[in-house]
Amino acid sequence: MARSRKYKRLEKNIVSRIMHAFRLFFVSIGRVCANVVKFFDGKLTLMIVPHSQGKVFSVQTNVFALVLGIILAAGITGSFVYFNQKNASSGLEISRLRDENRETLASLDELRDENNNLLQTAKRFQSTLSQSLSLLGINQNTGTSKSAGRNSDLSSLFDTQDITSGSLKETSDIKQLTAYLESAVRPVEQIGKMLENQGALFSDIPNVWPVKNGIGHISMEFGQNIHPITQQWYIHKGLDFSTWRQGDPVIATANGQVVTVAYDDSFGLNVIIKHKHGIYTRYAHLGTTRVKKGDMVAQRQIIGTIGNTGITTGPHLHYEVHIGSDVVDPAKYINVK
Repeated sequence: MARSRKYKRLEKNIVSRIMHAFRLFFVSIGRVCANVVKFFDGKLTLMIVPHSQGKVFSVQTNVFALVLGIILAAGITGSFVYFNQKNASSGLEISRLRDENRETLASLDELRDENNNLLQTAKRFQSTLSQSLSLLGINQNTGTSKSAGRNSDLSSLFDTQDITSGSLKETSDIKQLTAYLESAVRPVEQIGKMLENQGALFSDIPNVWPVKNGIGHISMEFGQNIHPITQQWYIHKGLDFSTWRQGDPVIATANGQVVTVAYDDSFGLNVIIKHKHGIYTRYAHLGTTRVKKGDMVAQRQIIGTIGNTGITTGPHLHYEVHIGSDVVDPAKYINVK
């Protein structure tokens, strides 16, 4: 019991001290607040005394109003300075954006010009390609893709109203134009294959100058001529090529197979080559030969040299072209390409 009473007294003392401390704290706070209110409620008199003998202006106020006025003035001044700097920065940004806009517009105009030039070039390409395909007998529909089929007319790539209103879709137009040009690759490839086949065909048809490097000249043409020895009119069945000397190389005018290498009293040493399509060529009055019967020869391959064998008046090459049993003018086949 004694111990319990002791704890109760101790508890009361602690509570009493705590309450006393709170009273002192709040009393101190109250005094501080009272002093602050008293300070801000203090009266002040502001006087403006001119140097001249004019009237003196005085304004009565309290500390609170003065401090509040200073804070408001500082806030207004700070806001003015801040927004003025912000406005100056915005002006510079607007000026920069205007310059960029002018550059963008100039680039856009240049891009439009390039698009127009590309369009004109594509139109010319379309016209030329169509004519070429027609001449070659190629079906133009097979070379056109679905994407290009919808806009095969290149004039639809640009809308005049869009250009006027500034809503030109350059990127989309270029993609469409690119798709059209890509669709033209297939017929161009077909043309290339056809030309390749024609190149092989040309290689099988006698169409080159029979003297290597195209040297010499035609000394007697095909047809009716005066025989250089008998001085009588006769039909000259070939072309005579002269270089005024012996030993210049003679070449095959087309791919083929050698069927004759022989000596004849009239033609002298001569070579006959069989080509495709029933075509034969004869090379006469040779000085030497570099092929034998049965050899396969390629166009422009050397088969012998110019000579003076057989009935001649000087070194030359007598060249004939036969189609079946008919003798034709070789001049019609030389340099066909």
